[in-house]
Amino acid sequence: MTSLTSEQYKQKMQRRKEVQEQRVSQAAQEKGLIIVNTGNGKGKTTAALGMVMRSLGHGYRVAIIQFIKGAWEPAEKAVFTKWGEQISFHALGEGFTWETQDRDRDIQKVYEAWNLALSFIRNPEFKLVLLDEVNVSLKLGYLKLEDLLAGLEEKPADSHVILTGRGAPPELIERADLVTEMKMIKHPFREQGVKAQPGIEY
Repeated sequence: MTSLTSEQYKQKMQRRKEVQEQRVSQAAQEKGLIIVNTGNGKGKTTAALGMVMRSLGHGYRVAIIQFIKGAWEPAEKAVFTKWGEQISFHALGEGFTWETQDRDRDIQKVYEAWNLALSFIRNPEFKLVLLDEVNVSLKLGYLKLEDLLAGLEEKPADSHVILTGRGAPPELIERADLVTEMKMIKHPFREQGVKAQPGIEY
């Protein structure tokens, strides 16, 4: 790679700045987004919780509904309770499917979570609703895709919904405005037998 002189670098950055400013000026629209974090890699929920923190920092009301992951008290719940009524946090699953081993009850719990989620999705007072691990519920057939897509159509125009979990179906990806796929390169559980640790996994 040829090194640039200071003047050449300055000119290059000036051109880049002009391009960026033009893009920003053309992107004046604001709208509520449907956001999907999927893939086999770690970080789907963590990324979503970063958006939750941003929304709270702006003073917005936020709801979190955790599908599947409800058998333990997640550490994030302890943090978010400090925000009082600005956030509504519900961990409604009873654990991973290999732990519960009761398909009918798993489906019942998913629909309890979904019905609660719908009440927040429809409520214009909530700027952001996080449906954590809902994609897994879809993949397992516990929640009907048509019910989910119909529910997303009921959200107010300026509110956001984040859906996390591996295996997001193509129809949801098509409907979403922002989709991120987390790809696993290495994982300490598989590579080294390192168990889930507080502050990292939960």
